[in-house]
Amino acid sequence: MGSDLSGKVGTLYGVYDEKAGINLRGIFFIDPDGIIRVVQIYDAPIGINFEELVRMIEAAQQVRASQGAEACPANWKLGKSTLKPSPDLAGKVYPT
Repeated sequence: MGSDLSGKVGTLYGVYDEKAGINLRGIFFIDPDGIIRVVQIYDAPIGINFEELVRMIEAAQQVRASQGAEACPANWKLGKSTLKPSPDLAGKVYPT
């Protein structure tokens, strides 16, 4: 979490609303290799779901720990089954 009253960082990440003079709520997961893995941008008056934020962090950590051998499906939670990435997964990441 950070604060950017000048808008400099927000401008670099594309979340600074110059007209309003504020940053939109931006979430950026940057892995230890400096690669952006998750980006979510919310309008300023829209709150962030903290439980979903934690779930995304856990999923990103799970995928990294598996070195990309696992994928976390929609609504995945820590301790639940993961998927093995393959072309066969296309369109099948959300249980019906």
